[in-house]
Amino acid sequence: MHVAFVTSEYLYVNSKKSVGGIGTFTKSLAEQLARNNFSVTIFLYSQSENKIIVENGVQIHLVKRKILKGLTWLSNRYYFNKYVNSIILKNKIDVIEAPEWTGFTAFMKFKCPFIIRLHGSDTYFCDLENRKVKFKNKFFERNALIGADKVVGVSKFVATKTKEVFKLNIKIEVIYNTVDVTVFKPNHQNIISNSLLYFGTLVRKKGVLEIAKMFNILVEKDNEVTLFFLGKDSKDVFTGESTLRMMKAILSKKALEKVKFINAVPSAEVIKFIQEAEVVLLPSFAEAFPMTWLEAMAMEKKLVTSNIGWAKELMIDGKTGFTVNPNETNNFAVKVLNLLNDKELSVLMAEEARNRIINKFNMKNSIQENINLYKSLKN
Repeated sequence: MHVAFVTSEYLYVNSKKSVGGIGTFTKSLAEQLARNNFSVTIFLYSQSENKIIVENGVQIHLVKRKILKGLTWLSNRYYFNKYVNSIILKNKIDVIEAPEWTGFTAFMKFKCPFIIRLHGSDTYFCDLENRKVKFKNKFFERNALIGADKVVGVSKFVATKTKEVFKLNIKIEVIYNTVDVTVFKPNHQNIISNSLLYFGTLVRKKGVLEIAKMFNILVEKDNEVTLFFLGKDSKDVFTGESTLRMMKAILSKKALEKVKFINAVPSAEVIKFIQEAEVVLLPSFAEAFPMTWLEAMAMEKKLVTSNIGWAKELMIDGKTGFTVNPNETNNFAVKVLNLLNDKELSVLMAEEARNRIINKFNMKNSIQENINLYKSLKN
């Protein structure tokens, strides 16, 4: 069977762009399918050139962005759809899948069954953040969803919320995000004592401003604690300012001396930073079913996350780590201190976190769910 994926991000050798959760998920699933004797094709849209790369049994098509002054949104989509359909027919692709983000596939017609997997649309995230969504994004996202033969959510929460915000009366199957536990595995040899880590883009919705507020309290209670922020800066959606600059303005003088900001690094290096951290902080306000949480849990980290929506489907408060309301700054600080000070309890929670991933969200075990999905749509 031949499965294809449409995406704007995918990590391959010599690629210079960083990838987020969708890119990580797509790569893991594509390579698992290839190992299960599937033919797999990736279509990377809006690239600087047309190029085909084969890596780990996956054929990757870089599809050039077609620019037409004033109408690039149309010319690019038309060219991409035409290109993909030519490959579908030539290589006999059975099923094609895309995320819903900004509705890139709206009004496209593919020459095989088409799946949209809900990783979180712009409309979805705007609703969670209580900000106004762009009309065109919501328009395209809704039409992309309507045009799919099947819609799959990566959590029950994202499935329910998507139906609500788009006013859709459709059935959405849930297949949870998973990780490869042979890639994301524990290594406690070089842990930096009393170190905290946030990894991901520096953006308001990930709770980074709340981490800064919490850390001001924490440094007054623990002189040894240090905090690492790993990820690229972004422009704040409400103020237009640098999020990094906003974080530095929040941090007290004492706290700032104990914080290190590190720009985005390749995925292999991210794993090293996670391994070296004693506690990982991921207090996000807006997610679908975050790969970062799955990765940290699989790597047996002491973990504090938010307690919003999707969290209850993944974390178990007090068992796999702590979940908190990121706005409850004092409680947030208390939970972090608990993990730092109660070594016995925190180690048990970290072990339980990995066990939960192995038993419930291990890609090797769940690959059959995705295989069944693709086979159910094969013509």
